[in-house]
Amino acid sequence: MHTHLAPHYQDSADANAAAAILRSCVHCGFCTATCPTYQLLGDELDSPRGRIYLIKQVLEGQTPTRKTQLHLDRCLTCRNCESTCPSGVAYGHLVDIGRKLVDAQVPRPPAERALRWVLKQGLTSTAFGPAMKLGQLMRPLLPAPLQDKVPVKQTAGVWPTATHPRKVLMLAGCVQPAMTPNINSATARVLDAAGIQCVIAPEAGCCGAVKFHLNDQEGGKAHMRANIDAWWPFVQDGVEAIVMNASGCGVTVKEYGHLLQDDPVYAQRAKRISELTRDLSELLPDLVGALRGKLTVAPRTLAYHPPCTLQHGQQLRGGVEHWLTQLGFDIRITGAEAHLCCGSAGTYSVLNPALSGQLRERKLGHLNTTFGEKKPDLIVSANMGCITHLQSGTDTPVRHWVEVLDEAL
Repeated sequence: MHTHLAPHYQDSADANAAAAILRSCVHCGFCTATCPTYQLLGDELDSPRGRIYLIKQVLEGQTPTRKTQLHLDRCLTCRNCESTCPSGVAYGHLVDIGRKLVDAQVPRPPAERALRWVLKQGLTSTAFGPAMKLGQLMRPLLPAPLQDKVPVKQTAGVWPTATHPRKVLMLAGCVQPAMTPNINSATARVLDAAGIQCVIAPEAGCCGAVKFHLNDQEGGKAHMRANIDAWWPFVQDGVEAIVMNASGCGVTVKEYGHLLQDDPVYAQRAKRISELTRDLSELLPDLVGALRGKLTVAPRTLAYHPPCTLQHGQQLRGGVEHWLTQLGFDIRITGAEAHLCCGSAGTYSVLNPALSGQLRERKLGHLNTTFGEKKPDLIVSANMGCITHLQSGTDTPVRHWVEVLDEAL
């Protein structure tokens, strides 16, 4: 798809990067078959191909409108289209650029601006933890929509104190320690049982995804640089990997090298950080041998939901269910629409609650039939956002797969 950049974009790095991505698109429309919003709305402009045309028009000088902005906002950035695309269009990077260019020209309504500001500042603030504790205390009194966003208080469990020659870094995250703290401590305990010490750099915080995807791209990059600074002494000391137990954070950190490639100070370090980053599931082949004799596996059925950030963003499929099966767990992926987004998508469930809710109910319907007429005993996933979103729509417990592994130790 050839793009004639408007004169005011010809010297823009963003516009030229977008034009380069557009050149790989061949208009085939395969992406429409796997786009969640197109399946719900049936509007070509709510499909990747339609959004690509909208971005192309902006690059060529057409003035974007509020309608243009809404179609781009409705994209979940699930990147399912990237898994489907035969031409390898880097749609995720393209839509980030498109949103930035459109938002520069189309002002948002005051209420919408306020909500987006609260999300990008509040979720990444040190005040989020105390605010979540207060929300959990008041949870029975909250309206139902707010209760969905405030999980029941969770106990983290004991952090292991043993030291091991093998060490990995782990990102605690910005909201995970307050909302689902047991995921981090369960990760540390499982790795400890396999002879791997898990360490956290206290100065590291949000991976940068929250602000970046709310179009505060410079704010997101500031978080990325701060994390690189916090991790770099550990990298120099020879830590073997940076392990992510939230696939949404993992896909972002794996792209630090791309996102900071033009930063003269951080480009090389960002590339090295991305090279070291591993989703926790990528360690499973190494963990199986060490853990097999230490587990007592409960006889229960597990329906596995692979997050979009894992299967499409990181292109990691099959590992969790394969290796947990090898360890004796009865875990299965749903046979229907396992590739589709659950509707969580970072802050999407707050900004687009109606579409998000429809996708959640559709996903839960499929997960509940994974084992035929009998509902699964447990739903497991690999991203905190998916876990809390799905849990808000079902009485079936929803957990991170590493918590299940931890319980079996």
